Amino acid sequence: MVNFRLIYKVLGSLLFMLGTLLLICAGIAFYYQEDDLMAFLIASAFTLSCGFVLHYMGHRADNNLSRRDSYLLVTVTWVVFSLFGMLPFLVSGYISNITDAFFETMSGFTTTGATILDDVERLPHALLFWRTQTQWIGGLGIVFFTIAILPSMVGSGNVKVFAAEATGPLRSKMHPRLSTMAKWIWSIYLALTVGCVLSFYFAGMGWFDSINYAMTTTATGGFATHNESAEFFQSPTIEYIAIVFQFLAGINFMMLYVSIFKMKPGNLFKSSEFKLYSGLVIGATAWIAYLLMTRNGYGLEHAFRSALFQVVSFITTTGLFSDDAALWPHITWVILGVLMFVGACSGSTTGGFKCVRAVMVFKVLRNEFHKLLHPNAVLPVKVDGVPVARSQLSTLLAFFAIFTLMIFLTATIMIASGIDNTNAITISLSCISNVGLTLGTQIGPEMSWSELPEYIKWLCSYLMLVGRLEIMSVLVLFTHEFWKDN
Repeated sequence: MVNFRLIYKVLGSLLFMLGTLLLICAGIAFYYQEDDLMAFLIASAFTLSCGFVLHYMGHRADNNLSRRDSYLLVTVTWVVFSLFGMLPFLVSGYISNITDAFFETMSGFTTTGATILDDVERLPHALLFWRTQTQWIGGLGIVFFTIAILPSMVGSGNVKVFAAEATGPLRSKMHPRLSTMAKWIWSIYLALTVGCVLSFYFAGMGWFDSINYAMTTTATGGFATHNESAEFFQSPTIEYIAIVFQFLAGINFMMLYVSIFKMKPGNLFKSSEFKLYSGLVIGATAWIAYLLMTRNGYGLEHAFRSALFQVVSFITTTGLFSDDAALWPHITWVILGVLMFVGACSGSTTGGFKCVRAVMVFKVLRNEFHKLLHPNAVLPVKVDGVPVARSQLSTLLAFFAIFTLMIFLTATIMIASGIDNTNAITISLSCISNVGLTLGTQIGPEMSWSELPEYIKWLCSYLMLVGRLEIMSVLVLFTHEFWKDN
């Protein structure tokens, strides 16, 4: 049976954290003397009250979290956070539609970055900060964040929760205690954020913009405080800084920890996943820059910077933009679409299929060609010298199949609703990969998603959640076996 008491207890603790974050935004609203102060106070009071009720309902629960409990807890947490997180938008009146408010909040927590707001600059400072804060908390995972600050919350279930929320098929542990590892990873995340804030500030941004853009960059989210995103600043220096920190946020955080804190940068360049990640960035940038120079008349530096920015933004599923890729040659859309599909490294804040899975697919294909010539050969699949179990290869095949199937099914529904083919495919891919940008003439990189039908917005919200939790963690809840007693 599902341990509902423990789930209530954990959700109560998480809502206490969410209520506190809302209070911080209330402080920002008070500082700027803007009209969203009461909205944050009401949202915070309601969230804290519900947290108290849930915590009381589960106060006698034991801390024995099963694998089934962990999958339900993680999925429910993201939905509950999105439901409570949309309150400031609704109470303040800046988003009056529940569908739009939920879409915006789910897009934030899943670090997708798609927005229904046609003019984000009309929002007060606290609401802008709240949008960015949802992405920063969701970057490494809501429950994973809690493991770092409340290590005893779910007792022995920490590892199961980590498995349900972490990204990528191969999960190594740097430390026997998961809570310690979580703190190390969050220290990397915080260090990247602080470094990005200071870099943006010294490059000419104000403190408010520096903090917001740094949080959305390191979370690879894409929410911006200006309608033109990074293009607003018209600063090559700011664009190059954003490129660097987006790229770093796309690297496996365990690798970053070993490279930086353990002083072993060589390990990074031995990783087959990092080699593919950096190779895709270099190859795609060179190709697109060439096309921009020969077909769109860009100068060398402008072409290189625009191509590199968009390539890194798409492969890390960040969603910031410094140029309108909808005006680029259509072949660049195919390149960027492939990058959206593949994504960056596992164990990072990014979405997509993940480079390590692509490495595994290539190795399986290579072995199959070898077996055509040597049918009796035993050819194990190895990633960085470590054999991959056959069970993991079966999971890889299942993940690839359902990842691709969900994109085409969603795209088919969108085409049936009147959305053009290019937008339908890229919107589906953008949602499940948590990118937030699309390519096409109907909804391009510089446009909002407000014109989508309401039921498509709910479908997109579901796809964002499924993509953020890597599909299986959510879909398993809809199986008959999950709810059976034995």
